[in-house]
Amino acid sequence: MTQAPTPTADTVRRLVRTLLKEKRGGAAGRDGKEGPPDPAGPGPDVRPVTEGPGPDAWWVGNRHVLRLAPDREATARRRREVRLRELVRPHVPVALPVSVAHGEWAPGLAYTLDTRVPGGSAEEHDVSAVGEADLAGLLAGLREVPVRQAESLGVPLVSPRSLEALRRAAGQAAERLAAADEFDPPRLKQLTPPAAAQLAAQPGSAVLVHHGLTGAHLVVGTDGRVRGVLGWADAVIGDPAEDIAGLALAVGSPAAVRAATLAGYGARPCLRGLWLARCDALVHLADALTGLPAPRLPLFRTRLRRAWEPILLERVTDLRATGPDDTF
Repeated sequence: MTQAPTPTADTVRRLVRTLLKEKRGGAAGRDGKEGPPDPAGPGPDVRPVTEGPGPDAWWVGNRHVLRLAPDREATARRRREVRLRELVRPHVPVALPVSVAHGEWAPGLAYTLDTRVPGGSAEEHDVSAVGEADLAGLLAGLREVPVRQAESLGVPLVSPRSLEALRRAAGQAAERLAAADEFDPPRLKQLTPPAAAQLAAQPGSAVLVHHGLTGAHLVVGTDGRVRGVLGWADAVIGDPAEDIAGLALAVGSPAAVRAATLAGYGARPCLRGLWLARCDALVHLADALTGLPAPRLPLFRTRLRRAWEPILLERVTDLRATGPDDTF
């Protein structure tokens, strides 16, 4: 397998300078906006989105982001993502990046130059009550995306996870976290084996799932509105509770469940998403304590805290007395 070249600021700048010139035909400034850089000049301002060796995402000026696929598997996902965003866009009330150029930055390795959605992340700004309505619109919109069309783009069909298997893994993680004074294991006993069975995914409930609704992928304004959603490369057709779980880790369990309820989801998928998030948070933090650099641990602790925030739904719901489509 050929080793992919390591992108540098100079190689990124040359690529961006060329593709922006081709895209706009050299018509710098005719629309009063940022025009393509002068080919003879120093090139656009580029900087990596995150620090680290060989970053694959770069800010380009103030209005674009360039993403470079590091391997062929990522190339396939990136190419699919460009088409998937166009399929999703009419169904959701939030902005999605627009690809203004795409191609190969190295043999067999794709790039896409996307518009930058203005705003911060959910790690920087709290989501307001109106922002929760934005999230509800997102979840509801994903239910409306035609599954067959998503399948035709190559979006994979993924079976629901076993909550019972995850409960057992979380139990082991909780004991490790207790030894590190990070968690009180009896809290997990609320999720009994019968309850895990009750919260199994319902047959025929598969929808398009973003599958990566992290705080970094939610673009939030200073007013708490959710302005956009990034990171569609890992979307699947599967269990909608996975997106509810992602929101619980990103914005807190109460906000996630309120958004899912507004989107029309009943008690079971909401509670399933809640417990997926709680178990995931335990497993991820336990793994992080032994395998991640110390600067990243606060994020996993924050996700654990968000996932374990109490919600009213779990206090008032008797799952044995509800049907799979009951709402509250």
